[in-house]
Order: sequence, then structure tokens, then C-alpha cells
Amino acid sequence: MRVLVTGAAGFIGTAIASALDRAGHEVVGVDLMLDSAHGSTEPPAGIHHLDVREAASDQWSALLRGTDVVCHQAALVGAGVRVGDLPSYASHNDVGTAALLAAMHEEGVDRLVLASSMVVYGEGRYTCPAHGDQQPSARSREALDTGDFENHCPHCDLPLDWALVPEDARLDPRSSYAASKLAQEHYASSWVRQAGAGAVALRYHNVYGPGMPRDTPYSGVAAMFRSSLERGERPQVFEDGAQARDFVHVDDVARANVLAIEQVAAEPASRFAAYNVCSGTPVTILDVARQVAIGSGRDLEPEVTGGFRPGDVRHVVASPELAARELGFTASVDPAVGLADFATAPLRA
Repeated sequence: MRVLVTGAAGFIGTAIASALDRAGHEVVGVDLMLDSAHGSTEPPAGIHHLDVREAASDQWSALLRGTDVVCHQAALVGAGVRVGDLPSYASHNDVGTAALLAAMHEEGVDRLVLASSMVVYGEGRYTCPAHGDQQPSARSREALDTGDFENHCPHCDLPLDWALVPEDARLDPRSSYAASKLAQEHYASSWVRQAGAGAVALRYHNVYGPGMPRDTPYSGVAAMFRSSLERGERPQVFEDGAQARDFVHVDDVARANVLAIEQVAAEPASRFAAYNVCSGTPVTILDVARQVAIGSGRDLEPEVTGGFRPGDVRHVVASPELAARELGFTASVDPAVGLADFATAPLRA
């Protein structure tokens, strides 16, 4: 197949393009080369410099001609905690996706794999031993200031336990970035119905691995822990370190994309599906810091600071069941191994 990959010069896009090439597919790569992501405006050899928001019809025609599936990875990422960030996220993520879908329709390309994110869920799934499933409201600043980081049952006030989040969970974005990722899913779903097309959205959890950017808005917490260790500093862990997450290796993410691309190309049109892409092995943020420290060989115990960011969620841990059943995807890299290896893996400047 011929696959157009947007964001092909990025951390995840590069891994996907390589995986597609190994699987025997033809890859056409495009990237805007945002300075905040790449530190350079020159794309690597073989990748077209393109702003999906503003590309002319003749550019799209040349790139999309003969394309079977578009794999849309291009996006502005990061926490998006400032109100002033809203226009940038709306422009790159929402307008960019809408422009891409319109161009695809114009050129008769009707299959899409979209990079989505766990952030569309907001808080994860919670349960009370006495009162069952609960949907907690956002944690109050007053509680966080006192070191109470848990979500509490509205009936008995006991701390809630986390549970695995399925794809049909409530979607409740808590930042401008999260809102833009959910908007991308909505655009794709609407396009499927209007154009008689097919699309798969992959909700990535915390992606890490070789080639991850160093010390940029695109760096994950594992990369920040690694940078601290390389400076001879103890990794700084927010809250009490017990926040539960799922860390998935970039090679597994790339493999999930190949499976999704091959599936959406073979299936009938007029279907939109979303899948969690995760390791299936929950880990706390404190354990992430410890695993990276072990892999680095530095005897530096992480420092639990008690600090917090008001927009952060407490726990969000994915269910891998639907992706395993329908997509045939199961992660192969255990975080206990992958995070330790990540401590010495090559990163991008």
C-alpha cells in the first residue's frame, strides 16, 4: 500500500514510517518541521515540507495521488495549560485535521488512521468499594494544597480506587491540548459519515523510547527524569508519586499503527473506531522515575516533592482489551524493561 504519513519527521512519525517500510509499504512523509519539535526547519531527506493547514490543492494532488491510507500524526502537543495556548492548538490540530480531511475527500482518499491520546478521557475510571463506579469532579486547589491528592467518593468520602478505562468511557478533556485531540476525533468521525469513509483513532498513552526529544514541550515525564539524572540531580516527582499511568514503547505504538492501517484499508467504509494503545501494565510515576534511575546506573533516589499542577489528573490507566480483540494489538515491551533501557537510549537534541 501507499501510505501518506503526516508528522513523519517526529518522534512517533519516524518510528511509524520505519515500521511501514519494514512491512513492505510505500511511505510518503510530510512534516511542518515546527522549531519547538525539531529545532530545525529543514526536513530530513525524503520528507516533504508541508503545512497541512495551508497546502494548496496542487500540492495535495501530487502527494495524495495513489494513496491508500493517510496516517495523521502531525499535531502540536504538550500540556496546553495556558489559556493563551488555545489558538495554537486549535490551529495546528483542529484546522490542520479539517484541512487534511477536506483534501483527502477532494482527491478520493477515504481511509485514515489518526493519532489521538489518553487525554481525551480527562480523569480515568474510579470505583468505590462500597458504592461502585464513580465520576469524580476536578480536584480542588484547596485539597491539593493540603497534600490530599486522591479523588474521593461523593457518598462516603473514602479515596477512590482506579480501574481500567475502556474506549466507551466518558470523554472529558481537561486542557486545550486535550480538547483539540477530542476535536480531531470528532472531525474524523463526522468525515466518516459524510464521506462514506473509514477511520481509526489510536489513543496513545504515555509514549517513550529511543528518538524521543530531549527537554522540549514534546518530551514526556520519562525524558525529564532522564535529563535530571544526567545532570546528577534527583528526579523530581509531583504529588506523592502514586499517580497511576500506562507507559507504552514507541516501537509498540508504531506496530499498532501498521495494524490499524492494514485493518482500515481492508474493512468496509463508513466505520469509525477508537482504540487504546497501551502496554497493559500500569505503573506509578514514582516507579517510572525509579526504573529510569536504575537503568542510568546512577544511585539517585527520586525526590517526591508534593508539588502539583492544578490541571493534572490523578489516575488514568487504559484497558488493552478492545485493541487486542479487534485490532490484534498487544504490547510487547514491558515498562519495567523498556523504561530502564530508555535511560541510555539515544534521544533527539
